[in-house]
Amino acid sequence: MWAWFGMATLGEKATLRIVKSRSSGCYLDAGELGEVLLPGNECLVDDIPGAEVTVFLYRDSADRPIATRRMPLAMPGEIALLTCTASNDVGAFLDWGLPKELLVPFREQTKTMVPGRHYVVKILVDEKSGRLIGSQRISRHFRSAAARYRDGDAVTGVLWGKTDMGYKVVVDGQYNGLLFANEVFQPLSYGQSITAYVRETRNDGKLDLSLTPPGRKKIAPLAQQLLEKFSPEGELMLHDGSSAEEIKEKVQMSKKAFKQVVGQLYKQQKILILPDRLRLVKKP
Repeated sequence: MWAWFGMATLGEKATLRIVKSRSSGCYLDAGELGEVLLPGNECLVDDIPGAEVTVFLYRDSADRPIATRRMPLAMPGEIALLTCTASNDVGAFLDWGLPKELLVPFREQTKTMVPGRHYVVKILVDEKSGRLIGSQRISRHFRSAAARYRDGDAVTGVLWGKTDMGYKVVVDGQYNGLLFANEVFQPLSYGQSITAYVRETRNDGKLDLSLTPPGRKKIAPLAQQLLEKFSPEGELMLHDGSSAEEIKEKVQMSKKAFKQVVGQLYKQQKILILPDRLRLVKKP
């Protein structure tokens, strides 16, 4: 988020005017927040009274408003994969790119955070304290995707969990999505960013997703994927009667998609379909 000149809100970027310079740093006119310090180690030679600087505003360890030229790895309202650096009797602390680390209180943890490990969290303003915190309880903060997407829309997602049904995905930082396990034919990992496609917006506001575009749009990338699996001799030891498990293992796609792609490549006269294998058509 961005606050325009003359406006200043904790947890946002803002362009503010320097009102005075002291040994401790530069003091910025932050409107209703008063004069906010930009520490001396972040002040430049040209930072003199009257000059303007773009900063991020948050609270320091003494709970005072403070400014920094550094920008966090993710802004409030966004979801990010961050590294836990420490924990104590208050909660865990994550590196989010600022001098003061991001606190994840115990009440916002779904499992105990261990220093050195990475966690997907949502950055938000704590309703109790007004401070910026992280939360693993991502599902609490989802919005309904009803009327937001059309089937086939491409979206950006972050993997944040797995169930027997499939992979849980945060879509565009705000919406609840699911990739069905029986339709995933590639390795996926916690915290990974992906591009997915909306299969359906459900009545409950959640999104069913796919890693491949719907309909004919998916054929071209899958056809290229299949062609890359042929041996140097131009053969692929799969055929119409191959099992779904063998197809998944060799070419990382479902049997249905495999048959669609093979049919398309055959029509394009790029492959021959033999009883026990596929063979590339040799160019004259």
